[in-house]
Order: sequence, then structure tokens, then C-alpha cells
Amino acid sequence: MSKVIFIDVDGTLVTYENVLPKSAVEAIRTARKNGHKVYICTGRSRAEVYEEIWDIGLDGMIGGNGSYVESDGKVIMHQVISLEDAKHIVDWLHGRKLEFYLESNAGLFASENFETRGQSTIQGYSARKGRNMKTVRECFPEMIFGEKNLYRDDLNKVSFILESYQDYLDAVKEFPNLKVGTWGGAGETALFGDVGVENITKAHAIDVLLKYLGADKKDTIAFGDAKVDIPMLEYCEIGVAVASGGDEIKAMADMVTDAVEDDGIYNAFKKLNLI
Repeated sequence: MSKVIFIDVDGTLVTYENVLPKSAVEAIRTARKNGHKVYICTGRSRAEVYEEIWDIGLDGMIGGNGSYVESDGKVIMHQVISLEDAKHIVDWLHGRKLEFYLESNAGLFASENFETRGQSTIQGYSARKGRNMKTVRECFPEMIFGEKNLYRDDLNKVSFILESYQDYLDAVKEFPNLKVGTWGGAGETALFGDVGVENITKAHAIDVLLKYLGADKKDTIAFGDAKVDIPMLEYCEIGVAVASGGDEIKAMADMVTDAVEDDGIYNAFKKLNLI
């Protein structure tokens, strides 16, 4: 019976040093040859999914933590922040002197001083993830700087640097009609806040895709490493956490495979008879 497989990217498919194991590429290509469908399911917007990942050979992607669904090159769903809300977010962040970047499928657009203010935060984030990123441009190689018009109608999310945890709490109050969260590294450390479309999850996006494909939930398998991946592991028939992931997702998963760098994807595909 063919399966529909969903794989988170950062910390699951690739290491936090952005290394894509050859064994994972082999596993995905072999599984697809065996008739299974493979999608990435990530917080990244499409502009952040670089050619190295597409070159593996995929059936499509879920992006923006569930705001975007693509299959065989066709956009199935794309929920974006309204232009009115986008203006509100940008104005509020400017008013609080918080640096940010806009996440859209057309690219990542940095605020005026994000590159300089973001350097120390990016270094802290990368250190918590076992990386050694020294600059914003190293972390986000295709980020667009110097954009004059930051009011956009195609945004999946907006991420902003937290000067304090109170910035996140205040954002929750300021944007009750949007989904506000935090991210930043080990132990759920809050270095960034983010604002996105309300009521989106990776699980909801998977449900939309399965209906489009005419596929059954009992034939689904999900792979992840972080708290944001828990809804998709709960939704899918089999949920697999990588050993390098957080304790919370490992505790709820049906299976824990090896760390990314220890051929976790390949080994799980073998155990699940996908290859």
C-alpha cells in the first residue's frame, strides 16, 4: 500500500548546520520509486526551499507551518495575511523599534536595521542549534535587504526579534485575530516572535492535501523534531520523531529514529518498509 509521507525540514531532513545527509536523499528517491509520495512540511516559505532540497525529488510541499500547500507544481491552498493586517504588523513593529523580516513565497524581506540588529540574535540562535552562523546573510543567503515598501499582500508570516518576552505577550494582545508564536532554539528559547494566519497548522494543511489527493489518513507518516510538528504527528497514522529533537515530541511519537546526521530518515524508512 502506497503511503503519503510528510517530512519537516530544519532539524529533521537537514541538520541545523543545513547539511542534507546523502542517506536521506537516497531514502526519499527510493521511496518515491516504490510508489510512495513524499512532501516536505516546514515552517519555511517557498522562497526558503532552495534547489538542493527540490533536487532530491519531491511531490510537493507544505510551507509557512501550514499556510501553503503545493502538489506536483500546483498550488492547492495559500492563506496569506491580509494587506490591512500586514500594515498593522509593520507599523506596530516600527513603533516599538523591533526589527523583523517578512516571509512570503516571493522572498524574505528584511526591515531597515535587521541585518545589524539581528547579528547577535542569529549567533545566539545558531549556537543553540549547534551551528556557527556569524552573520544574518550567512543564515539567510537569499534575504532581500533595502526593500522600500514593506506593506505586502502576500505574507505567510512575519518574524521579529524579541527585545524581551514582553514583546511577545504584547503582540498576542495586539493581534487577537492572528496566530502569534515564538521560536529560537533549544528548550523553546524565545529569541523571535512570529505573526501568521490564524488557525493554521501543519495538520490542517495535510488534511487539505489528502482531500485533494483522494488519499486516506491511515496511509500517512509524519517526521518531525519540534513542538510545532506535534499536530502533524498526532494527525498522521504514524508519527516519527528524530532523536535529536525535543523531549516533548519524542514522548508523544509512535517511533523515535536516529538523529538527522546518524541517518535517521533512512533508518526509519527501512523500518517502515518504505524502501
